[in-house]
Amino acid sequence: MLCELNASDGMDIFEMLKDIPADENGFMNVAHAITFDQFPDYLTRQREVANGINLDGKYVPQTTYWLTVGGRLVGMGKLRHYLNDNLRISGGHIGYAIRPSERGKGYGTIILKELLKKAKAKGISEVLLTVNEDNTPSRKVIEVNNGLLEAAVNGTCRYWVKL
Repeated sequence: MLCELNASDGMDIFEMLKDIPADENGFMNVAHAITFDQFPDYLTRQREVANGINLDGKYVPQTTYWLTVGGRLVGMGKLRHYLNDNLRISGGHIGYAIRPSERGKGYGTIILKELLKKAKAKGISEVLLTVNEDNTPSRKVIEVNNGLLEAAVNGTCRYWVKL
């Protein structure tokens, strides 16, 4: 099940965020470096970002989601509401990460499928996903979710999914 980040998220979410590396294959997890005392401020800031509040000019609104399977938190995803020039080059509409202990179980496919549904619900008709050319597992996840490779440039693959 995919759940949107909310202000009442607790220790289970915090622990998952600590499990996911700060930067892995281009997925940025700023929460990896925070303390539990800083966690409420992180949640507040992510809600602001989702609502487009106090965004630096280089950022766009982005909603954060948690993936739960069988009552266990297994991953997180980010859905950017639209693209700017930087995201058209790298980042795209969607980023996701599965906690290391849950990888190789098909959860990447599930989270991307669910994030694509959220994108469609937001009125996005075509989703851009970018991935490192050597990240074969993520490329397979995108392709299983109907991603069509547009190009591979400077080590980054650009995939489009029509919704």
